[in-house]
Amino acid sequence: MNVNPSEAARELPRVMPVVAPSPWRPYWIEAKYETLRALRMPGFALPFLILPAGLYLLFAVVLFGTIKDPKAALQIFTGFAVFGVMGPGVFGFGMFVALEREQGLLTLKRALPAPPAAYLLAKMVMALLFSVIVMVSLIAAGLFAGLTLNVWQWLQIGLIDVAGALPFCALGLFVGVRASGKSAPAYANLIFQPMIYLSGLFYPLPRAIQWIPFGSPAYYLEQLAANAAGLPTRVPALVSVTVLVAVTLGLTWLALRRLARAG
Repeated sequence: MNVNPSEAARELPRVMPVVAPSPWRPYWIEAKYETLRALRMPGFALPFLILPAGLYLLFAVVLFGTIKDPKAALQIFTGFAVFGVMGPGVFGFGMFVALEREQGLLTLKRALPAPPAAYLLAKMVMALLFSVIVMVSLIAAGLFAGLTLNVWQWLQIGLIDVAGALPFCALGLFVGVRASGKSAPAYANLIFQPMIYLSGLFYPLPRAIQWIPFGSPAYYLEQLAANAAGLPTRVPALVSVTVLVAVTLGLTWLALRRLARAG
């Protein structure tokens, strides 16, 4: 029986072409599920996403009525903006990294065929996304309160504060690689709470201790935001940027060294 070669070729099973996976896919998957996990934790998501705008409206509008003083209103707003972006970085890294390191998840991650940087980049994306949501809600609250800023100023403040979350991510990572899972929240609070009140975010400090804010990254971030809002500042913008970059790189380097020794 003669068989037509073309018909025989059609009978052969077709082999699907192999498509190489995207090198960015592991980063995307890690960041996606890290963000979903954080959003699904009410004890973590609700305080950091709702409190900044809620407290701003409560103190700046309802209690003190600073809307009557435009300069004071802007000062309060920039302070709450910095307060809002600090939390996700300090606690998102500090608590999660410490707990996962103690439970052996970092050891498991090293054994998996995934990019080594995906784990930390996913947490950074989560913290930055939280910061974006915080800034959107705060800008909406500021518009509701009647702040008089143009679109470019709003955009500048938003971008500055979202990018300014990175030093606090580095600070949280430094806490997470050194503290245990149980003690990490306490250490994060010991850093977070004094930084809020001793950085001059909401009110000027007494003259005798006005040197203290110069040791806080929150102070330099607030100076950048205040400059974008057209407020007078005590530190040049270039100095503030330099300090924040140095804090981010320095603490990240120390934390990665600690992780490498632990591994």
